[in-house]
Amino acid sequence: MLVLMQGERTYNISIAGTSNSVAQILDSGNLVLLQNDTRKAVLWQSFDYPTNTMLSFMKLGLSVRTGLNRVYTSWKSPDDPGFRNYSLRINPDLFPQMFVYKGSAPWWRSGPWTGQRWSGIPEMATNVIFNVSFVNTEDEVSFSFNVKDGFIASRTVMNETGIVQGLGWNNESQRWIVSYSIPKEQCDFYGHSGPNSYCNPDIPDGFECTCFPGFEPKSPEAWLIKDGSGGCVRKRGISMCGNGEGFVKVSHAKVPDTLAALVDMSTIGLKQCQEMCLRNCSCMAYASAYSEIDKGTGCLTWHGDLVDARTFTNTGQDLYIRVDANELARYTKKGLLRKKGVLAVIIVSSAVVFLLLVALLCCILRRRRRAARTRRSKNISSFTTFEESLGGKDIDEGRRNGDLSFFDLSTVAAATNNFSSDNKLGQGGFGPVYKGVLLNGKEIAVKRLSKHSGQGVEEFKNEIVLIAKLQHRNLVRMLGCCIEGEEKMLVYEFLPNKSLDSIVFDESKRSVLDWKKRLEIICGIARGMLYLHQDSRLRVIHRDLKASNVLLDATMNPKISDFGMARIFGGDQIEGDTKRVVGTYGYMSPEYAMHGHFSTKLDVYSFGILMLEIITGKSNNRYVPDSPSLNLVGHIWELWKEGKATQAVDSALGDSYPADEILKCIQIGLMCVQEHATDRPMMSAVVSMLSNETTLQLPKPPAFFVKKNEISSGEGTVSANGVTISMIQPR
Repeated sequence: MLVLMQGERTYNISIAGTSNSVAQILDSGNLVLLQNDTRKAVLWQSFDYPTNTMLSFMKLGLSVRTGLNRVYTSWKSPDDPGFRNYSLRINPDLFPQMFVYKGSAPWWRSGPWTGQRWSGIPEMATNVIFNVSFVNTEDEVSFSFNVKDGFIASRTVMNETGIVQGLGWNNESQRWIVSYSIPKEQCDFYGHSGPNSYCNPDIPDGFECTCFPGFEPKSPEAWLIKDGSGGCVRKRGISMCGNGEGFVKVSHAKVPDTLAALVDMSTIGLKQCQEMCLRNCSCMAYASAYSEIDKGTGCLTWHGDLVDARTFTNTGQDLYIRVDANELARYTKKGLLRKKGVLAVIIVSSAVVFLLLVALLCCILRRRRRAARTRRSKNISSFTTFEESLGGKDIDEGRRNGDLSFFDLSTVAAATNNFSSDNKLGQGGFGPVYKGVLLNGKEIAVKRLSKHSGQGVEEFKNEIVLIAKLQHRNLVRMLGCCIEGEEKMLVYEFLPNKSLDSIVFDESKRSVLDWKKRLEIICGIARGMLYLHQDSRLRVIHRDLKASNVLLDATMNPKISDFGMARIFGGDQIEGDTKRVVGTYGYMSPEYAMHGHFSTKLDVYSFGILMLEIITGKSNNRYVPDSPSLNLVGHIWELWKEGKATQAVDSALGDSYPADEILKCIQIGLMCVQEHATDRPMMSAVVSMLSNETTLQLPKPPAFFVKKNEISSGEGTVSANGVTISMIQPR
């Protein structure tokens, strides 16, 4: 339904023709019905419009001089042309935009006019059918379009659910074809991601909301359950006025709602726009007003919350967000690293070309090259046998999907400076781990299978097949592997802050982890475990979750690693048994250590131990002074029963933590380490308890583990015979 409003007079024009007809209002004010089968324009009805009012096939907007406002509204139902709540109109305030309203509330927003199109309608970037026109003068604010080809029949409709669709008539199939539809995805709905954040539907882990640079979630608990409606707030303790602040670019954006923006069309170019925003301490962001005309003209600046922003894959505008000096330095460093990487690629490529030219003249190098080809063919043969043992179907699928890359030994050796001891990050049961830098500047971690490792080949196979299939922000990402001759290596993303145990158990380092960051680490590990148990393509039991197998990225986000001991379950399988018990002292549940019975509750137990270690800053495998208990869990249980659980909290936290929140986490940790597996919660329940205010059950006594005859702080692969269980009754 098209609604024309002039002062207090309203004209409702209901299109009641057949499915293969379309109505058009001519400049003369006559409404005609265009029959697609005959291409005849038949006069249907005539209205007494003002003679100076120009009406076109699709036109929205306001004539200031006459008061005529063109608005589309939806029918009540497909058969009832009465008014419904939804309407499509232009809001002429400040910098005009198109809106779909549900009642008086915004439902969808087009974004501002960029000079050639609406920024929030990417389909207009490839428009070849319509002539579009946007008028923004003192007399009129309107948008209109007409079909370029007069023989193409098209129409625009708004259905009863508020969806606006453009349809074109296909004469061969005798039906209407949908050419565009708005809104069409969750990021299109107004304010989906909340203030000071933007919606990105292409984020791999499925949570589309992201805080703008310099901002953090207003409610971390809501963010954990993927509810971004509360938006983000400026990070605390920063200065944004005359202290070296600058701007970070967000590309391909539908810029925030311009109802909260100021526009200055006299300012030409981004440079002047940036300077103007920087001088005003209340300016939060800026962008070109007309970004598609002469490299950008005019200036839009935002001075309040940034509302209803999103990003696109290829279209959109550049939006510049004001950040403090520290945030600016972090983003600048990333940019410099990328530039250095490009320069390094150019230099190395030139050197390679030069060496290849010299090699053509060198007989010795030709012989070496032939010998290398011979060795390579042997390696391919051995790799084929190894690949078949892994499961060729899984490897081939990984290759096709880009999940798994294969590195040459020469590439890995060059990246690690020929496995220099200076690049060695650590040593595990699998073998040594080295830091490396590829020719493109990307930092990697290389896990090299020790030839004498008793842990190696089976775990190596397991990790290749498993990790290539898992994708989650809280799981370490494997980039590929290297298999040549006797060399077998796994290549991972490099995480600069190493493992969690290197910080949380270090007296000099753990003070960098305040309670907020520790809670974020706990919640991140919980989400990663929930993904393994429930949300991934495979149901995975890790079997060796511990502090040294949780790595930390540059911003201390946790990533679970080391899947060599993991077990994969079928669709409905939830538990199993093994005669080969593997894991680490202090993290194994009693049913697993004694009987080889494992289920997702084994990982829940390990998570509970890890959670209590993060809270206290102490390892469960170390003796607690002045406590009759043999380990950390027993010590915490005794304090819990006496109502003194906060005495176990890491002294490095001081008094800067919410007591209720930390007691809640201690209680959840004790629930996870209860002796009987059936008493422990599922990881889904753990994530829910961490994210929501809820009444928790009282935990039952935990199981306490020690090695026979001694307390050990060592880690390694063990059998059931190497573990005993002692029940200590709390006093």
